[in-house]
Amino acid sequence: MKFTDGLWMVREGYEIHFPHMVYDVDVTEDALTLYAPTRDIVHRGATLNCPLITIKLTAPEENVIRIQTWHYQGGVDKFPKFAVKDQNLAFQLDKNEEEIIFSNGSLQAKIQKQPFKLEIYDENRKLTSMDAKSFAWITGPNDSTYMRGQHVLTVGEQLYGLGERFTAYVKNGQSVDIWNEDGGTSSEQSYKNVPFYLSNRGYGIFVNHPEKVSYELGSETVSKSQFSVKGEYLDYYIINGPSPKEVVSRYTDLTGKPALPPAWSFGLWLSTSFTTDYDEETVNHFVDGMAERGIPLSVFHFDCFWMKGFEWSNFIWDKENFPDPEGMLKRLKDKGLKICVWINPYIAQKSILFEEGAKNGYLLKKTNGDIWQWDLWQAGMGVVDFTNPEACKWFTDKLKVLMDMGVDSFKTDFGERIPTDVVYYDGSDPEKMHNYYAYLYNKVVFDLLKEERGEKEAVVFARSATTGGQEFPVHWGGDCDSTYEAMAESLRGGLSLTTSGFGYWSHDIGGFENTATPDVFKRWTAFGLLSSHSRFHGSTSYRVPWNFDEEAVDVARHFAKLKNRLMPYLYGSAVENNKTGVPVMRSMLLEFPEDPACEPLDRQYMLGDSILVAPIFNEDGMASYYLPKGKWTHLLSGEVVAGGSWRKEYYDYLSLPLFVKPNTILPIGANDSIPDYHYAKDITFRIYELEDGQEASVNIPNIAGEVIGTFKATRSGQDITIETDLQETYSINIVGVTSIQSISSGDWNKDETGVKITPESAATQLTIKL
Repeated sequence: MKFTDGLWMVREGYEIHFPHMVYDVDVTEDALTLYAPTRDIVHRGATLNCPLITIKLTAPEENVIRIQTWHYQGGVDKFPKFAVKDQNLAFQLDKNEEEIIFSNGSLQAKIQKQPFKLEIYDENRKLTSMDAKSFAWITGPNDSTYMRGQHVLTVGEQLYGLGERFTAYVKNGQSVDIWNEDGGTSSEQSYKNVPFYLSNRGYGIFVNHPEKVSYELGSETVSKSQFSVKGEYLDYYIINGPSPKEVVSRYTDLTGKPALPPAWSFGLWLSTSFTTDYDEETVNHFVDGMAERGIPLSVFHFDCFWMKGFEWSNFIWDKENFPDPEGMLKRLKDKGLKICVWINPYIAQKSILFEEGAKNGYLLKKTNGDIWQWDLWQAGMGVVDFTNPEACKWFTDKLKVLMDMGVDSFKTDFGERIPTDVVYYDGSDPEKMHNYYAYLYNKVVFDLLKEERGEKEAVVFARSATTGGQEFPVHWGGDCDSTYEAMAESLRGGLSLTTSGFGYWSHDIGGFENTATPDVFKRWTAFGLLSSHSRFHGSTSYRVPWNFDEEAVDVARHFAKLKNRLMPYLYGSAVENNKTGVPVMRSMLLEFPEDPACEPLDRQYMLGDSILVAPIFNEDGMASYYLPKGKWTHLLSGEVVAGGSWRKEYYDYLSLPLFVKPNTILPIGANDSIPDYHYAKDITFRIYELEDGQEASVNIPNIAGEVIGTFKATRSGQDITIETDLQETYSINIVGVTSIQSISSGDWNKDETGVKITPESAATQLTIKL
């Protein structure tokens, strides 16, 4: 929200009050509180008729400073609030007549008393600063008030995140409202709004408000990043890295780590699509068609019309098309599939559940006590009130019936168009609940899945989210068109989301609206099967590959099998995400923050820490991508190229820029037909460009997410020493090497990747001389 009219003037109807000086200081064991009047106090009489801004600093966790500011503190405490894990640590304080220094770890807030100024340092390196006009209490028309924070954007500073945003990945110059909306992928609106941004200077700012937060990111004032909220109170956290990964990790320490999705969820999901006609015969045609063509399939998804039209949601199978749902699900599961069904939190008036929900107070109400209803989406629909524990139980009891039939997962669609002219059961503030509703909705469903299937089997396919929603994976990118432009905007959204603390992200392969050309579908298939999660889904047409052309079948088979073989690596990255919060699918900035060329990149990404993916976004098959410094090896061709520059080259449909960074050990599984298998059995460790003096290692998990072994390689001159505690047979590929002088145990031969070494059974140590 903008308050000024150019550099010199304030917009008509607004008045901005700044802290001029620190007049008084209060220090307790866990807080530093500053009292800052909005004018200079030159004599005692100046303390009269003057607003006072209260600024409180605390240390919620190491290298994080929380800043709370008030004008009036007497307002009613409104909820909900984000579930922030605030440890309230001790801090260090140094002060003199001119300055106060608040320190937490290497993060420091230096406060100049007069004129007021606040600077944030990582030891001796300035991260950001707030000048005398940065904090503000603002009055506006109709007795409205606002609190504002403003940070200087230094030369070359760039900002990222704020949830899943389909605009440019670098957020400088954008005005952003944190307000969930169902706007597709081609607008400034977002399904997943997160009031957290990351700076390339190695810090992040999380605004701790579930209601609308308005950002002006180098827009209203081009040298400032600004955020504002309605009311008399502003609460935010400054999070130090200094690396971007560390910032994201600390942010998820505060707001929650992503759960570890089950290994089977990383396989290919196939959907009925949205408005298509289908029954069990159609479903079997799809499933059997995938098997006949050798395309490995893990999950089958039933979209909206598994229920009767005009009755969403009633959670009852449409008996006309599915007369034997229990039997059908058993038959599908006998084919090795998991089952997902579409749901949403809206109850149509024609649904058998509407009267029951209305009678028992399970639906949102208007202020006059009527059920809140509208016709957008479903005729006369109401909205489930997840602040009512009985409503939550009622909702999940319906879902449990489906799980008892054999359903394994739910696509938790919608949850964005939540009204604000309503009354909640627990008295929640409707403005704060608008975004937060998505958190409650997905938590209720995710908790049911954990309860019924176990903690390591729970996974949803969610569209709406806000801060904390990363705890309930997986999320997908919503309704996109079937074009290259939509494919690129989808990737921008995914990278913004994973930069905002979300570990996993998916999208509708081939696009949702309309039907892609065979060319777009094949390129999107490669992209989709090199994302953390992969789903064929659309609106008006079936998304089975053979409906496009036979080459699309080859592409789907090729990349689905490749992804399954990469599962020891991918699931190891997922286990790491569960511990650290660093996303599996991440921007180049997160992995290479020291390389300024990576800062704006939004058409390529890292899948885990070692594989670079650059989807192709044009019908010419031309790839344009950047490789950071070092010798990179193409995963499929074995070609080794020098990084540190841009490359442009043609790829056919069975390939794309897919490079392994140097000093990598890439574990390759022996099974390409399913994603959930015994990863350590007959595993191959590919060693890529291990440089002299370097050590590389990789952990191997099982499908329960437990690390069952580590493989390490160290190079000294021409010798590579291998150490492992795996109790399984394995092989080693030294990629790009044509011969070796000797090995301390086992045999070797040349293969298509380089040298293949077969150690003696379960060897825990060996030396390879190149």
